Amino acid sequence: MDVKRAETAGFCMGVGLALKKLDREVDNNDVPIATLGPIIHNPQVLKSYEERGVRCYSDPAEAKAGQRVVIRAHGIPEQTEKCLSDAGVDLIDATCPKVKRAQLGIARQRDEGRTLLLFGEHDHPEVRGLLSYAGEDAVVFGSLEELKELNLDDNRHYFLAAQTTQDKNAFVNVVDWVRSRFGDDVPVLETICDATRERQAEAIAIARTVDVMIVVGGFTSGNTRRLAEVAQAQGVSTYHVETPDQLPLDELRRYSVAGLTAGASTPKSIIDETQNLLKSL
Repeated sequence: MDVKRAETAGFCMGVGLALKKLDREVDNNDVPIATLGPIIHNPQVLKSYEERGVRCYSDPAEAKAGQRVVIRAHGIPEQTEKCLSDAGVDLIDATCPKVKRAQLGIARQRDEGRTLLLFGEHDHPEVRGLLSYAGEDAVVFGSLEELKELNLDDNRHYFLAAQTTQDKNAFVNVVDWVRSRFGDDVPVLETICDATRERQAEAIAIARTVDVMIVVGGFTSGNTRRLAEVAQAQGVSTYHVETPDQLPLDELRRYSVAGLTAGASTPKSIIDETQNLLKSL
């Protein structure tokens, strides 16, 4: 089988920086290191850190004074960070710079009296962090259809932002509708990461030229799921797997050319293994 591999597949800048910070802490300290939530959304990477003694706290209350705790790449709520710092926890901030920029931009709009309309996944950790900078009246929606169903207040001053890994084209449609409803002066924060836009564009381009698309990455990874969605939207059969052993080999043998891309939290080693297995078919 011929394989067209996306040049953008694999770790993005934010993931790479977060893992470098965590590696530095693990390598240079004798004291136990923990992360507040999964450092990234990839179970294979998380298992490797667990084997190196890194604990993953699901509850901030597990962190104790004096302990070194790494903030995940997705960021954490502002109030949680303040509480941990006030409690004497030694925090190492590995929040993706693009997420941090979105947090601060939202806070500035909040301080100017505007209400956030956030295009994102309700339960995603990045979204929970972003909302903490927005004030109490912020609104989250997962699609334009969902937004249209909301009872928005015509007297409010809204602004728009998106989870950094959202679909850019879908966000453009959201912006168009909001400005048609509330006027062209509604501020729009450009929070969707360039890496996300580039990966989605490349996935779309490849999907239009192959028989089947393979997307590799964690099932809980929002950006990986959206890569699979935009590829499948091109009308090509698409398979989202975490590891090559999950590939449906008997089905794939029917195809001649496969496209291969991967989420921003997927290690190169897993992408390489997947590519080699596909080429052997």
